[in-house]
Amino acid sequence: MKNCSPYQVLAYYFYTRVPDAEEFSIHHLNYCKQLGITGRIYLAYEGINGTICGTPAQCAVYMDDLQSDPRFEGVEFKIDPADAPAFNRIHVRHKKELVYSGLKTIDPNRRTGKHLRGQEVRELMNREDVVLLDVRSNYETRLGRFKNALTLDIENFREFPEKVKELEHLKDKKIITYCTGGIKCEKASAFLLETGFQEVYQMHNGIIGYAQDTGGEDFEGMLYVFDGRVSVPINSVNPKLIANCIRCGTPTGRNLNCANVECNEQFNMCETCSDEMEGCCSTACQSAPGKRAYNGTGFYSKPPVEVASRG
Repeated sequence: MKNCSPYQVLAYYFYTRVPDAEEFSIHHLNYCKQLGITGRIYLAYEGINGTICGTPAQCAVYMDDLQSDPRFEGVEFKIDPADAPAFNRIHVRHKKELVYSGLKTIDPNRRTGKHLRGQEVRELMNREDVVLLDVRSNYETRLGRFKNALTLDIENFREFPEKVKELEHLKDKKIITYCTGGIKCEKASAFLLETGFQEVYQMHNGIIGYAQDTGGEDFEGMLYVFDGRVSVPINSVNPKLIANCIRCGTPTGRNLNCANVECNEQFNMCETCSDEMEGCCSTACQSAPGKRAYNGTGFYSKPPVEVASRG
């Protein structure tokens, strides 16, 4: 991918056997430091999941090196240009699951929903026998989602298995799951198949992949991303904002974490109100002793922990 931006953000995941995941996370951290990239990378016995940032040259080396490892030979990278670094440090962590779900018996390498490219999804998404199912968290879907998609009021993905009980009436439908980059759909679609849904698909490479294929048509709002950019535009065809500032009601594409560290609530607020509220969701948080200095984005880095051996 050619662009004139000084940085790139790479998002990727790959389910594969990594028996030495804990040891490999330590070596991979050292490698990333030497290469000079920043970001967050999770390694588990079931695979790898990462979002990293670097110069185009650094990112090219990283992609070549990871794909040259036989375990990660088929990994696909979703590449976005960036004007500034999206992270301020490199963080590599070993976890029990790439995305915690509690679905210990689900193995995406054995069975998962059929992958559909963006154009295929676009052709199907408005049919009456098709349900477009958003498996992301509620603060993500508030900021942006596909038109007419079914959203689940969940705070994190581990609530998904319980929520599926509410979807029993849709078992005769074609279900297309989607998330930001595809990783949650691997287990979500597999779980739907295991619980009796007959025709299950997933959006290949998630919303990011769909946008690259179609221009993001009919994705309404902004895409929540887990880095310093916080939200990015994804629809170049028929864009519209769907989130509203919690203070003045103005349509906005901004998402913040409350500057009060003891609250840390996720909310939508326009730039004017954010400045006036100093990045806080309420006047109580604005005067709280744990209030951080508002940084203009509402994205706050965690303390500098680079490797945690257990997740």
